[in-house]
Amino acid sequence: VFVSALFAYVIGLPLGVALIVTDKNGLHPMRSVSAVLGWIVNIGRSIPFVILMLVITPLTRLIVGRAYGTTATIVPLVEQSLGEIDRGVVEAARTMGATTFEIVWKVLLPESVPSLIRGAAVTVITLVGYSAMAGALGGGGLGDIAVRYGMHRYEYDVMLLTLVLIIVIVQVIQVVFDLVAKRVDKRAK
Repeated sequence: VFVSALFAYVIGLPLGVALIVTDKNGLHPMRSVSAVLGWIVNIGRSIPFVILMLVITPLTRLIVGRAYGTTATIVPLVEQSLGEIDRGVVEAARTMGATTFEIVWKVLLPESVPSLIRGAAVTVITLVGYSAMAGALGGGGLGDIAVRYGMHRYEYDVMLLTLVLIIVIVQVIQVVFDLVAKRVDKRAK
């Protein structure tokens, strides 16, 4: 789950930055680039995960050796996090002569870290759910245990235990990411 989240952010963060920078109110407005990127991202996140997992199984297995991934869900989270930055901060940096790269690297990304961390929590929690779905389709993990042993063998206590474990995992992830976000949020101090 965490490796998938990291991989998704490696791809999703630059795409989110590109969407913010090329937006009509961005640092370098490019409507056509922004429209194409937005269209690609929206298509990616509109496909239900179970269907996507089945349709692209051969391609993802060829590329990464596995048949799942969530890069498309990261991009809107990054875009939202960067979009929350006060326009005045960006304009101040621009007035002081900062380049687009400097504004992205020294203003947008550092200022959005707390929001990006909260978005990462959503991503990791979503991946926990996706991994359970993948397990239900033979991908291993808690979903596989719940289906193979709980449902198919009518051992409902096993299914209930896996559900409780998933809930505990999600709660721990949420608490840890919230604590980290609060710690790095300079506005909360």
